[in-house]
This record gives sequence, structure tokens and C-alpha cells, in this order.
Amino acid sequence: MSEINRAVKGTNDCLPDESHKWQFVEKQMLETAKLYGFNEIRVPVFEHTEVFLRSVGDTTDVVQKEMYTFDDKGGRSITLRPELTAGTIRSVIENGLVNGALPLKVCYIGGCYRYEKPQAGRLREFHQFGVECIGAAEPNADAEVIALARQVLSSIGIDKISLEINSIGCSECRKEYHKALKEYFSSNIDDLCNTCKDRLDRNPMRILDCKSPVCREIAAKAPVVLDYLCDDCRSHFEKVKEYLTAMGIAFSVNPHIVRGLDYYTRTVFEFVSGDIGAQSTVCGGGRYDGLISQMGGPQTASLGFAMGIERLMLVLKNQQKELPKAANADLYIATMGDNAKVKAMELSAILRGDGFIVETDICGRGLKAQMKYAGKSGAKFSMVLGDNEIQNDEANIKNMLSGEETTLKLSNISNQLFDVINSSALDALAEAIINN
Repeated sequence: MSEINRAVKGTNDCLPDESHKWQFVEKQMLETAKLYGFNEIRVPVFEHTEVFLRSVGDTTDVVQKEMYTFDDKGGRSITLRPELTAGTIRSVIENGLVNGALPLKVCYIGGCYRYEKPQAGRLREFHQFGVECIGAAEPNADAEVIALARQVLSSIGIDKISLEINSIGCSECRKEYHKALKEYFSSNIDDLCNTCKDRLDRNPMRILDCKSPVCREIAAKAPVVLDYLCDDCRSHFEKVKEYLTAMGIAFSVNPHIVRGLDYYTRTVFEFVSGDIGAQSTVCGGGRYDGLISQMGGPQTASLGFAMGIERLMLVLKNQQKELPKAANADLYIATMGDNAKVKAMELSAILRGDGFIVETDICGRGLKAQMKYAGKSGAKFSMVLGDNEIQNDEANIKNMLSGEETTLKLSNISNQLFDVINSSALDALAEAIINN
């Protein structure tokens, strides 16, 4: 097959027999977020490159190695979003939302783009669900956002996940921590990758997030940030743990979590699954109290999280979770003759207007082929329509599972079809109860 007829490396097609699963997951995410007062925001897929340089951080892997950046026809540097927080905050500032009633709670679903080596759970085009809670400084906000993340994961059927939390302090207490990291990594500088050698003076915490196996081994023995927290940050973290415990949310403290983006402060957290191999993090987030002021807005405490939908779908598959099946046609109308085709179009329009899923032949097939298609497509009921049925204003509909037939008046088809479908569903439920 020609390369132009293949999806670009690191991207996936979502086919019709899979898209309903995504729709279910996305619906659960948005509805769960609404329980906590979060409403959806939609922002552009690309931004001025400076938006990400100022927020994500120019020493991160995302900025240094992974962004899709190009000059547009006006000579402006544009970047496909590698994550959604920066663009969301840009929108909040630009539209004056940060000056309104706080906290502002927004959520989003959208595609992101990073140039990485494709592997299980990691693609170059991927999709995220996330939330941003803007204007909330108290530690119970941290606990509530973490609780929301856990409830989202639970709502789509994911279990066997663990919560890991950490605090990376504020800009003040991190000064001493940076000194300790510089001293430690300087003694190992010959073994660091070239990227981390560059990070040593500019932002030594980024070395802790390096993907190089050698750098990761060195970083495992580095000083931990919890030993350098100021009193305010330590108190905040202790309160977060207290609130999580009060809500019955189990967690472990992982002092090595720093997250891969520079805007985080204080609380950071990850939900981890053992069902997707090396890419074990399915949700990550934390505080970013300085991001809004860094991007030109007023000083505003904020926090949020994001979760990769492809990774969640992989976890669901590996945990053998059953998602709702795609909705098949309630009724397939097979036709014999031109008059029947016209009548089928009329009945289809009426039924679809009343919320039924209806199909009829649009390929010019014979009756036998139409019925074969109705069976393959999974239609719940079928109807054969010809001149006699039209003249008599009635036709038989057939339950495609049981073979049972029922006669309906065509002039009252919606009400009667509704009754037949409900009766069939009740019979199936009763049978299931008896069998169990």
C-alpha cells in the first residue's frame, strides 16, 4: 500500500466499530466533571509558540524535543498544542474570565501533538480530558480535584489504579532544593546526557524527569524535594493528605514525582495503572499557582489535571472491561417495488423524528440481499414493505432474535413500534433473570 494511503506514523484512526466506546468514555468524563461544577471550554488546536515556551518551560522535554512548531505564511511561529492547560489559561486571560467569579472551573477534551517515538500508550497525536480550577488556593481544592480525577476513572470502569502524590514546593523553598540538586548532579555530570548537562544550571529539577535510563538511575538517588519544603508548603501538603484521608481516598507519597512541565508548584499527583506496561501514568496533575501571572494575568492560585484517553482505552482493553455496544437499528425496512421505496422513506422520516434508529435500502438490492444486510447489521426488527402492505395500511415486523412477528398499522407506526420494542426488552430482561 502506498505511504500516502497510510495514517501518518504515531497517529490512529478511530473506526466506526470503536467510536461509540470513545463517545461513552467522553460522555462519562464530561458528566462527572459537571457534578463538581466544571463546564466545557474549547480552545484552538494551535497557539503562538511563545504560549508554550512561557508556560510549559524551555528546559522540558516537551519544548526541547517534542513540539510540532512551524512558521505560518505570515512568518509567525505557531505550535500545535502539546497539552491543553497553556491554551486554556491564555483563553481565560484574554477573555477576562479570571476577573469574574472565582473559582472558575473548566474542563476540556481535545487532541494534542508531540513528536515522540510511538509505543503502546504513547502516540504523536493523542487526546486528553482535563480540568482547570482557577482561583482556588486552599488545600481542600487539591483534594477535590484529585477526587474528581478518581471518580472520572471509576465512572468509565477503570479499577486497579493507585494514587501517588508529592509536593514540589513553591518558588522560595525550591531555591534551596535547586542548590542541593546542582551539587548532587555536578558530581555525576560526566554521566548525564547532553540535554541534562544543559539543564544543570538552568533548571536541575528537569533532570529528574529525563527519560534517559542512565539519567533516571542517577536521579533515583538525588535529594528529595520534601526535605526542603518551607513551613507553608509543608502545612499545605499535610492538609491535602488529611482531606484525602477524610474522603477515603487511598494514596502513597512518591517523592520522585515532579511532572514533566515547569508550571507546577506544591501538590503534584499521578494515577498509575499496571495494565499498560512502561507508560503507567494514566492521569497527572497538580498546582500551578504562578502560571497565570507568568502569562500576563493577575496572580491567581490554580490547579488541574489531564488524562490521556488512548491510554485509558488501553487500560480498559487490558482489564477486559465491557463498554456499551454500538446502537444498532431499531427497525430495518426492506422494500419491494418503487412505491414501497417511497413509503419506506416516508416512514423512516416519521420514525427518526420520534427518535428511532431506522435503516432502509439505499443500494438497490433485491429483497434477499436486503434481509441479509439487516441480519448482519444487527437490526433489532425488520419489516418487509410492498404494494399489499401499503394498500392494507399494515405490515408485519419481525424480531430478528426470536423470529416472533407482530402486525403494525403503518398510520400509527411510531406508537406501536415503541410498544413492541418495550415489550421485547421486558421479555429479554425476564428471561435473563430466570436464567440467572
